[in-house]
Amino acid sequence: MDHQIGNPKLAFAYLRPACVLLTREPTVGNVKTLSTQLKHVTDGTLQQLQDYVLFPLRFVLKIPGPRQDGLVQAVAEVMAYILESSCVQNWETLRDLLSELCLCLCSPTDPGKPSPASEELKSAVLRCLDALLHAAYGDVVFKLFEPTMLPGLGAAISLLVALGEQEKSRTVQAAALKCLQALTLQCDCSLDHVIVGPEERRILGNTMASFLPGITIAMSRIITGDMRHGHAVTVRAIKVWFQTVGLVMADDQLQNTEAGERPPWELGRVGELVVQRTPDWVRNTSGRLVLLLKKIISGTSAHQHWRVRLEMVNLSHHLLANCNSSLGECVGLLLEALVGAVNDEEGRVRERCEAALMEVAESSQSSDGNHRAFTDVLSENLHSLATALPRLMRTSDDQHKVFILNVFLGYLKILGPQVKVVLNSAAHLQRVSKALMQVLELDVMDVRIVEERSSVVNIETGPGPQQARAQRKHFLYFTDERIFSILKEICRMLGYYGNMYLLVDHFMDLYKETSVYRKQAAMVLNEVVTGAAGIGVTGAQERQAVPSEEDMKAVVESLIEEYTSLGHWHLATIVREEADTADLEQLSQSSLLSISNGVEGRGNPLHLVHKTSTIHELNSNIWQICIQLEGIGCFAQALGVDFRLILMTSLYPVLEKAGDETLLISQAALNTMRDISQACGYASLKELINENSDYLLNDVSLNLQRLGIHPHAPTVLSVMFNHSDPSLLPLVGDIVQDVLQALDMSYDETSPLFCTVLHSLMKAVARWFVSGPEGTSENTGINKVWCEQDQLSLRQFLLDYQEQKDLAEGIGAEEDKDSDLPEVLPRTDSEEDVKGPDVKADLPAHITIAKEVMERCIHLLSHSSLPLRLKVLDVLELCVSVLGENENELLPMAHRCWPALLLRLTADDPLAVLRAFRVLCTLGETCGDFLRKRVCKEVLPKLTASLSKQAPVSGRAGPVYSHTLAYKLQLAVLQGLGPLCLRLDLGDSDLEVVTEACLPYLSCRQPHKLQEACLSVFRHLLLVDPDALWVTLNELYCPCSYIPPHTDLQPVQLTGMGLQRNEYTDNVLKLLEDFGSPQDTTSGDPKEHC
Repeated sequence: MDHQIGNPKLAFAYLRPACVLLTREPTVGNVKTLSTQLKHVTDGTLQQLQDYVLFPLRFVLKIPGPRQDGLVQAVAEVMAYILESSCVQNWETLRDLLSELCLCLCSPTDPGKPSPASEELKSAVLRCLDALLHAAYGDVVFKLFEPTMLPGLGAAISLLVALGEQEKSRTVQAAALKCLQALTLQCDCSLDHVIVGPEERRILGNTMASFLPGITIAMSRIITGDMRHGHAVTVRAIKVWFQTVGLVMADDQLQNTEAGERPPWELGRVGELVVQRTPDWVRNTSGRLVLLLKKIISGTSAHQHWRVRLEMVNLSHHLLANCNSSLGECVGLLLEALVGAVNDEEGRVRERCEAALMEVAESSQSSDGNHRAFTDVLSENLHSLATALPRLMRTSDDQHKVFILNVFLGYLKILGPQVKVVLNSAAHLQRVSKALMQVLELDVMDVRIVEERSSVVNIETGPGPQQARAQRKHFLYFTDERIFSILKEICRMLGYYGNMYLLVDHFMDLYKETSVYRKQAAMVLNEVVTGAAGIGVTGAQERQAVPSEEDMKAVVESLIEEYTSLGHWHLATIVREEADTADLEQLSQSSLLSISNGVEGRGNPLHLVHKTSTIHELNSNIWQICIQLEGIGCFAQALGVDFRLILMTSLYPVLEKAGDETLLISQAALNTMRDISQACGYASLKELINENSDYLLNDVSLNLQRLGIHPHAPTVLSVMFNHSDPSLLPLVGDIVQDVLQALDMSYDETSPLFCTVLHSLMKAVARWFVSGPEGTSENTGINKVWCEQDQLSLRQFLLDYQEQKDLAEGIGAEEDKDSDLPEVLPRTDSEEDVKGPDVKADLPAHITIAKEVMERCIHLLSHSSLPLRLKVLDVLELCVSVLGENENELLPMAHRCWPALLLRLTADDPLAVLRAFRVLCTLGETCGDFLRKRVCKEVLPKLTASLSKQAPVSGRAGPVYSHTLAYKLQLAVLQGLGPLCLRLDLGDSDLEVVTEACLPYLSCRQPHKLQEACLSVFRHLLLVDPDALWVTLNELYCPCSYIPPHTDLQPVQLTGMGLQRNEYTDNVLKLLEDFGSPQDTTSGDPKEHC
């Protein structure tokens, strides 16, 4: 206000007319007039005139009969302004105003229940009530808590509790609960409050003990009730709950509860309301509060709003700090609620929780007895939670599971170094370990796990570290990834604080005890060792003793030895067909010749299961191997560079699994190799393999001689090829010779094993030494040809034609021959001496290897096993690619392999025909002229005949046809025929045969991919003989008429002229566009044949 009245006399004269008028005529307008005038008076003056200005307002509230809600609301707002601007110094005024305001909130017919008045009225009255409680002086307000005031105080408390619980308006609910806080002198707003001393708090606690049951029960219903009332009401209710409990159950008050208290018999009937806080009452009340606390914690532990979770931290901290002794039964629950917020997603909740835990821990450690008691409580809670953990994980939702596990983790963090002492108890260790075994049980019923296959040749070989796809485990009792993350952190925390040797021995016993616990025990062991190394541990206290490097190395070596033992490493992971089983049994027996040309002794094969394994068992085995591989990676990270000392025993088994047929296993092994490479300081997997190739190859060489015991040696060699570089080639020369000699001595037994090795070898050699073909598009070549021909004039064309005609008749041939002969200079003796004798140079190592491998492939092409023939054809294709740079070696080998390859092309399974045709195309690219006659005579007729025969079938087929083997064979032949014809430079008759066979595939009735492949064939033929192809296409459909440029020339007549559009039109026009022919100008209605 610009000008306020500060003189009490002037203010009285100014306000008196409005007060008198309001008393005579209680209307809303008069109330507003008084409100306006009050704002022109200073606070000090208003304090002196407080009783006078309150009188007409209180008079309006006391008028008997029904009252208007608007009038009562206006009066309450004016009274609130007065009370906010002044202090209540009179006890009678406080008492009467409290009673009058409560009556405004009560129902006229039932004073014990809230009034059904409007939300605005209730809000105004509650604001006035809050202002009254804040305005009361200390010596005045404390009279509210005298025993004689229990009935009136109880009515006010009951009314506020009912409004907070039953009111639908959030604003009214929050205001009622705030008034309840102010009534108990525990308001936390920013205004000034009465200072409550120890004696006053004792009196307040004695009085509020009478209302403790009603307040706590009602507040617990609000807290765990409908979530739609919003987080603000829930937060306010939590504050009222723990502030009331903390006031009544405070330890410092309960130490002496009889001093200064009046005996109940002196109070008459009011004495019946007084509660004596005796030890029995405290014990019984604590037992009842436990039930309410359980309900509250279960309803708010995973609340979606962080402020509610933060208030629960405040609740736990407040009660643990002030009521630790009186609420002995609740201490466990309070600690559970507190530690459950240690890993909260909200940073403010975590910070408040950590501060509260630190304070609780410090207070418990103030005396040794208290510290032991606190540790005992924590350990008992940990034991109880571990006991209930499997049941809770089966019955709770994922959100509650996260909270439970956070509590478990919180206990470990609070115990800190005491975890080691707790786990020394056999009961605790047994309970915790069994809980982890049950909770971490995997779901191994998914058939896709065993179905997903891998190939060693598909492993990434690029330089630098590569991140593989993370393997997601499916657990039986939870699906949320956060739960598994918390479980891993729990295990790491156990390893960080616990006795590493004790934990490893205990979980290793579980690992060996039964296959039911083996996977879970391995997961725990992996994380325990990681935690013992201090990796992945956050928010932990400083531990007393750190494991030495020697201890870590000894534990890791023992675990790797157990993981890679015969019974735990080589498990059945695939369903073997009968034929494969027979082959493996044959391999495992003494019939297999060793590389050293001795008979293999009878040994125990790695793990050949003769009984039928279920999908469940196979999946379980797959996951067990994956977890053990992950463990080796964890151990490498734990030891760091020191892991290099045990690479000699650990790297070879990992390479075995990197080439496994099961996708999950090969991925896990690849991830492990990356972990090892990173931990040991290698820049890439290539460097890891190359730096350790000496003893790896030594193991491979020894194991190749005992294939009955070590059938995975070829797989290790294949993986090494896929992850190395040309520097490995000189080192494997002897081993390659051993493999080739083994093939020479016993094709039947060793072929399936060693062909995989040879395929990996040749794939690596091709990657190392064969440069990719230069990419030139077909259209580029076609356009170049026709751009050159467009530049020819008609005159030049006739001159060239005459010249060719003369040459054909022999005119001028001798002159051309003589003129074309180069001048031959006589050779001197000195030149002959410089050259020396003609000695054949030594071949490069990769050429030699490719040549020798190709020789073996020639013999294996006629093997009875179709899978083996397919593999051999793949190897043969790679050999041809490698030998392509040395024509002198390739052509003799191509001549030798031709008969066997021809059989595969003409008289074999369609799958083999596909692979063989691919080999033929590769041969055509490298030695086309050499094969022209053979292909034209022996292969081309059969391929074209097959295409012609199958064209009507594919033209009538539906969408399903694209999944048949016949379709795939058609597509492969059409895709490879064009480049093959171009490279072989076929003659006119052969080109005509190819053209006639491919023309039906230009039909729009053919599958789209077959049409595209056929277009590719014709575009390649365009580069061989464009004139013949142009005539052929125009005979099929000619888009326009050709008018001679001169009258002496005869008009061109083509069969395709004047035809209506047909099923070939679209694709013919696409090809004619490559010739630069004009667009379709055919008149008439087009006729589609699609």
